[in-house]
Amino acid sequence: MSVIVPLLEDIVAQFSPVALASSLSAEDMVLTDAIARAELPIQVFVLDTGRLHADTLELMQTIRRHYGIEVKVYAPDPDAAAQYVTRHGRDAFYESLELRRRCCEIRKVEPLKRALAGKRAWITGQRREHAPTRARLPLREYDAAHQLEKFNPLAEWTEAQVWDYIGVNGVPYNRLYDQGYRSIGCAPCTRPVLPQEELRAGRWWWEQAEHKECGLHQIRGQSPNSENKIRALTPASHAG
Repeated sequence: MSVIVPLLEDIVAQFSPVALASSLSAEDMVLTDAIARAELPIQVFVLDTGRLHADTLELMQTIRRHYGIEVKVYAPDPDAAAQYVTRHGRDAFYESLELRRRCCEIRKVEPLKRALAGKRAWITGQRREHAPTRARLPLREYDAAHQLEKFNPLAEWTEAQVWDYIGVNGVPYNRLYDQGYRSIGCAPCTRPVLPQEELRAGRWWWEQAEHKECGLHQIRGQSPNSENKIRALTPASHAG
């Protein structure tokens, strides 16, 4: 059983109800696997932006078949999405940072608020290695925007450790990774990366690195209790 499980059990014991916000990334599949194996009462939800790859959508069905757990899906408000397209164009996010952020607001940020309503904590698959904007990512933080605790159990993991876990435990994953993707978001905003490029170079590749966040993850402040049990459970080995 993965050493992630004791941490997740502790989060559930202290902050239930808890949810995992899954982008269906490799990291989120590691967390989904741990949740399913331990039969933990943690809701797994996905934000279906309406612009996801077919492979990403298929993975939701794979989770249901493989683990026998239901994935809760939240979609953007159809009127807000339609108004954006009518006013600016379907792919207007290429034109400016402001329009890209507005698209993310409609398709991701607002649905996230609905997904987290009534929760006391949420879990993410973020890692410090992902990007300069996440270099100081804490294992636990307080999300003032949603007024709840936020946990990043894989913050200290490397990309190699994530894939070691997936291989050892036979975890299903998005097949786009086999096509050169290393970070996967909406289809028009994600491309494969070249060998010499950084991990998230394929996300919003037309923007500067410091802008490559969608608004879902903004560190508001480390939780006052962030040095407690969560640090003690930082894994030394990631095999199941």
